[in-house]
Amino acid sequence: MTALNRPAQLAHHVEGALTNGCTVTEIQEVLLQAAVYCGLPAAGEAFRIAENVLREHGHLD
Repeated sequence: MTALNRPAQLAHHVEGALTNGCTVTEIQEVLLQAAVYCGLPAAGEAFRIAENVLREHGHLD
Protein backbone atom coordinates (compact mmCIF):
# COMPACT_ATOMS: atom_id res chain seq x y z
CA MET A 1 0.00 0.00 0.00
CA THR A 2 2.95 2.28 0.62
CA ALA A 3 4.33 1.91 -2.90
CA LEU A 4 0.89 2.40 -4.45
CA ASN A 5 0.18 5.53 -2.37
CA ARG A 6 -3.03 4.13 -0.91
CA PRO A 7 -3.26 5.75 2.54
CA ALA A 8 -6.80 4.64 3.39
CA GLN A 9 -6.03 1.04 2.56
CA LEU A 10 -2.75 1.21 4.47
CA ALA A 11 -4.63 2.31 7.58
CA HIS A 12 -6.90 -0.73 7.29
CA HIS A 13 -3.90 -3.02 6.86
CA VAL A 14 -2.24 -1.57 9.97
CA GLU A 15 -5.46 -2.16 11.90
CA GLY A 16 -5.53 -5.72 10.57
CA ALA A 17 -1.92 -6.27 11.58
CA LEU A 18 -2.73 -5.17 15.13
CA THR A 19 -5.80 -7.41 15.21
CA ASN A 20 -3.66 -10.35 14.12
CA GLY A 21 -1.10 -9.77 16.87
CA CYS A 22 1.65 -7.73 15.22
CA THR A 23 3.61 -5.54 17.59
CA VAL A 24 4.31 -1.86 17.09
CA THR A 25 7.97 -2.74 16.50
CA GLU A 26 7.04 -5.22 13.77
CA ILE A 27 4.87 -2.64 12.02
CA GLN A 28 7.67 -0.07 12.23
CA GLU A 29 10.13 -2.58 10.77
CA VAL A 30 7.88 -3.32 7.81
CA LEU A 31 7.58 0.39 7.08
CA LEU A 32 11.34 0.84 7.44
CA GLN A 33 11.84 -1.86 4.81
CA ALA A 34 9.30 -0.12 2.60
CA ALA A 35 11.38 3.07 2.83
CA VAL A 36 14.30 1.26 1.21
CA TYR A 37 12.21 0.05 -1.72
CA CYS A 38 9.62 2.82 -2.10
CA GLY A 39 11.61 5.88 -1.09
CA LEU A 40 11.46 8.16 1.89
CA PRO A 41 8.59 10.39 0.73
CA ALA A 42 6.21 7.43 0.41
CA ALA A 43 7.48 5.82 3.60
CA GLY A 44 7.18 9.08 5.53
CA GLU A 45 3.50 9.26 4.66
CA ALA A 46 3.08 5.60 5.60
CA PHE A 47 4.71 6.20 8.99
CA ARG A 48 2.33 9.12 9.64
CA ILE A 49 -0.68 6.98 8.77
CA ALA A 50 0.53 4.10 10.93
CA GLU A 51 1.23 6.49 13.80
CA ASN A 52 -2.35 7.79 13.63
CA VAL A 53 -3.77 4.27 13.66
CA LEU A 54 -1.51 3.21 16.54
CA ARG A 55 -2.56 6.27 18.56
CA GLU A 56 -6.24 5.60 17.88
CA HIS A 57 -5.81 2.07 19.20
CA GLY A 58 -3.88 3.18 22.30
CA HIS A 59 -0.48 1.78 21.30
CA LEU A 60 1.30 5.15 21.42
CA ASP A 61 1.15 7.96 23.95
